[in-house]
Amino acid sequence: MTPHLGHIGLNVTDLDRSLAFYRDVLGFAVLAEGKEDDRRYAFLGDVDDSRPVLTLWQQAQGPYDSDRAGLHHLAFAADSIERVRRYEEALKACGAEFAYEGVVAHREGAASGGIFFHDPDGTRLEISVPTGAEDAPAPNAEAPTCGFF
Repeated sequence: MTPHLGHIGLNVTDLDRSLAFYRDVLGFAVLAEGKEDDRRYAFLGDVDDSRPVLTLWQQAQGPYDSDRAGLHHLAFAADSIERVRRYEEALKACGAEFAYEGVVAHREGAASGGIFFHDPDGTRLEISVPTGAEDAPAPNAEAPTCGFF
């Protein structure tokens, strides 16, 4: 048996800014917050579930660096393409940076797809669905969309 995913931990430069993004824009509930010395942290998840999904650690000195080994991107699943579009509108309203314009397919002819964007520290994020993106364009003809953004 392989291990299952417990939660994702992200280093952030400004916990208040990141909390506003993940809580107010993406809808995560703050399950707990704390401070140790000068380092602050927050556990985020679903309000109906006490298990953390995402932990933010205020200990980064600079933005996300996509040229370094480690996290490539963080992918979230939505329950419908309509919900993905609502996230897209909320992200646009807060000034988030997008990798592609609108909903895109995961690859040419795929039913799956979503939106690809960056959090306040530049971490690459995706919100997608397994079906509903049949008519969406694919930015890359052969390579998976989530691989090179």
